[in-house]
Amino acid sequence: MALLDFHDALEEAKNVGPLHILLGNGFSIACRPNIFAYGKLFEQANFENISKTARLGFQALNTQDFEKVIKALQDANKLVSTYIGPQELAEQLAQDAAGLRELLVQTIAATHPAWPGEISEEEYQACREFLANFKTIYTLNYDLLLYWVQMHVPQGERPKSDDGFRKPPDDFESSYVVWEPSQSHEQDMWFLHGALHVFDSGIEIKKYTWNNTGVRLINQIRDALNKNLFPIFVSEGTSNEKYERVRHNDYLAKAYRSFSAIQGTLFIFGHSLAENDDHYLRCIKRGKIAKLYVGLYGDPNTEANKFIMRRADQLAEGRSAKRPLAVAYFDASTARVWGR
Repeated sequence: MALLDFHDALEEAKNVGPLHILLGNGFSIACRPNIFAYGKLFEQANFENISKTARLGFQALNTQDFEKVIKALQDANKLVSTYIGPQELAEQLAQDAAGLRELLVQTIAATHPAWPGEISEEEYQACREFLANFKTIYTLNYDLLLYWVQMHVPQGERPKSDDGFRKPPDDFESSYVVWEPSQSHEQDMWFLHGALHVFDSGIEIKKYTWNNTGVRLINQIRDALNKNLFPIFVSEGTSNEKYERVRHNDYLAKAYRSFSAIQGTLFIFGHSLAENDDHYLRCIKRGKIAKLYVGLYGDPNTEANKFIMRRADQLAEGRSAKRPLAVAYFDASTARVWGR
């Protein structure tokens, strides 16, 4: 089976309608394959210096979500502290919560560049040219690469993309910006599973910015966690578990609705079409996209690529005859996303 060249696919797609793109892990891995060790944070975390009781908390709550366990330990500490008696248990709960919080920071930092300067000017330029082909950019990644690329423009120029975040009203000196559904009409960049720099403060969806603070990733996250603010990112669980998280967060739910409504052409780059993202793949099957271009790395006859093609074909087969979905495949390496 011959794959389309990416640029030939682009030319062909322009006759179908607006072009959108969905990015997966391969987008980040193509940039720094030796850094981005994608997978569950729980499986990458080194629990060697964490107490056995803290580790057992994941088992007790039947989860691999750090936020759930940390919050449960913090709540238990507050309850135990209200009872008269020995306070050793309360202290242990507090220590375990703090230990897991720091482990989360260390695990994230170990699989992510610390600051934007680690990406070269040539890489930024190549990636901006790649992304400029698309009307709307959706990503299932929660790392900062996409945000860094879109913000890395020549001095004096404004970013051409809009992620929906704005300065808080009457607070132009703030170190963060906020997102509101009412200001997302022009938004053309969506983090479908959240991102490391986006936090839920309870009353606001905040985005910490490099430009406003100059603070590196690991320090931003550590500072936010010390304030009991957790990054909004969905990295663990089945499709149903991820979908539950998406539906219960204002920003993620709006991102889901945006993706569900797109028409024209969708390119998929760097995603394996795995079952744990079925909540978004169903949007393609049920939606109004007319043409789907799926990127494949390497020999199309590998088991991994045959799986992707089988899954993509199933999306098309699930459509009615009145609104068919055409599927084509392109050679992902010819996109040269990072200039190589």
